[in-house]
Amino acid sequence: MPRNKITLYVDTVSPFAYIAYYVLRHHAVFQGCDVTYVPIFLGGLMKACGNTAPINITSTREGPGTGREPADRGAADKKAWINRNRQLWADTLQVPIKKELPDNFPPMTLGIMRQLAALDEADGRGRQQRLVQALDALFHDFWVEHRETHKPEVLGSLLGKVLGSDAAATVAAEASGTGKAALLRNTDEAFAAGAFGLPWMVCTNAAGQTESFWGVDHLGQVATFLGLKRPEAGGWKALL
Repeated sequence: MPRNKITLYVDTVSPFAYIAYYVLRHHAVFQGCDVTYVPIFLGGLMKACGNTAPINITSTREGPGTGREPADRGAADKKAWINRNRQLWADTLQVPIKKELPDNFPPMTLGIMRQLAALDEADGRGRQQRLVQALDALFHDFWVEHRETHKPEVLGSLLGKVLGSDAAATVAAEASGTGKAALLRNTDEAFAAGAFGLPWMVCTNAAGQTESFWGVDHLGQVATFLGLKRPEAGGWKALL
């Protein structure tokens, strides 16, 4: 019988991509699925589809006794809620993450994602063991340890530990060539698949039907579409 397949598009800058990644990697619900991880550049995707990051959307609204509140008030409220929502889903799905956002969030992850794309291009999507190891380390170091993984010296040290110094040096050398081209292609692929944000999941069930889902709050629908048995207790009840 054909196995369920999930393609997850990721950028390490996205907390919700991290949460979805962690769940697909570690939760028993998805252990029988073939999961492919595709590194993209979220900033490029947002530009391609004309989307604006939620924390950057400003609005005005009525204020008590003032008539109107400043436009940046709406953005501040939205940013605070998105951060709270990140914590709620991480707690609900038992994903390790710090309560506070990393300093100077969001960082520019173009350099990270080019190296990950170069690594994936070298190994091929059928052999993603090294990519998964790198993503494990990068997501953990950024979202749990708050290390500045976007800085070249930090990224180089981290990938050196994961891949070995020679392999990490090769990946870094390929970032501006093979990695750049692969990342652009991956981001275009995500856009063509309908993605407008992360996490974006393209799922194919055992019957050969394909459907796409956006957001960690749709992981329950992913499980239902794929015919997977979900836990009857715990955080999964929030996904009903």
